Amino acid sequence: MTMMIETLRQIFRDQGTDVRAKVSGIYLFLIAFNLAAAAYALIAFRDRPILMGTALLAYGFGLRHAVDADHIAAIDNVTRKLMQEGKRPVAVGFFFSIGHSAVLFIGTLIVAVTVMQVSGRFDRFNDLAGIVGTVVSGVFLLVMAIMNLMIARSTYRIFRHVKAGGAYDEDDFNVLLNSRGLIARLLRPLFLLIEHSWQMLGVGFLFGLGFDTATEVSLLTVAAAEAGKGMPVWSILAFPALFSAGMSLIDTTDGVLMLGAYGWAFVKPIRKLYYNLTITLVSVVIALLIGGVETLGLIGAEFGLRGWFWGPVAGLNGHFGLLGFGIIGIFVVAWVVSVVVYRMSRLDELEVG
Repeated sequence: MTMMIETLRQIFRDQGTDVRAKVSGIYLFLIAFNLAAAAYALIAFRDRPILMGTALLAYGFGLRHAVDADHIAAIDNVTRKLMQEGKRPVAVGFFFSIGHSAVLFIGTLIVAVTVMQVSGRFDRFNDLAGIVGTVVSGVFLLVMAIMNLMIARSTYRIFRHVKAGGAYDEDDFNVLLNSRGLIARLLRPLFLLIEHSWQMLGVGFLFGLGFDTATEVSLLTVAAAEAGKGMPVWSILAFPALFSAGMSLIDTTDGVLMLGAYGWAFVKPIRKLYYNLTITLVSVVIALLIGGVETLGLIGAEFGLRGWFWGPVAGLNGHFGLLGFGIIGIFVVAWVVSVVVYRMSRLDELEVG
């Protein structure tokens, strides 16, 4: 964490007082938001401590959701566009996540209230909904991991080419970046209309309306299950609060780091390549982790599989909240390792054509 803070400090050392003040203000708000969401969960689940594991998982889902290809592509495209216009858009990721979060709160509220209205019939529906939700979640994550792995492979090829002394083609690399994410490709013309960071509120809201990602489906499934058990709506809203807190933290950091990466790119394009390679690989690892555990857990449960392999898989699914710790740990380790490798490889000393 110390290395992350130091790296952020170095990125914006030459960006000007105004940029540093805005970044500081945004992170003070995000820290307060994350602490408030955690306090909200502690109060809501004070009599049901077992749900704290589920709450942690919701927070982990938010962290993972922020590295979805669509999020990265949207923040990347708008940041690049505004920087080409001579602006310093420090809050692109922040406003995008706030708009996205609004949809999650509304969706969770609608699902919880609806389930409460039909709670008498929910028990028969719950098992089927759990199976369908797990299949959708697991398959989507695994497919997304494969797609991101292909993009990471292409990025790595460019990275090796540049590292070996080859020429760096900004336009070709931007075409590759723009290929990430289905919704990002569909809404790409909308990015051209963005002139200020706050306008990403609307873009984030439109992205949220899709509910096309596994983590959002999983969040709604959790909300529906707890509503069916009679949990009050105000307590259920702790889940989207934690999800939004985690997502906002990573989305904002992505936007801030992307601003630094594109600022660097004018002098050292290798930094931009390295950053995109790192964040894409992190997305692949987390998607494989969650998608693999969910899918294998469902297969083992439905077919009654036992043994040295299926036992631990069932254990992870029985304590799914542990994956929240895993996701957070992956982010921290990936960041620290990537910074160490970058510095030890002395990539900044490369001459890029």
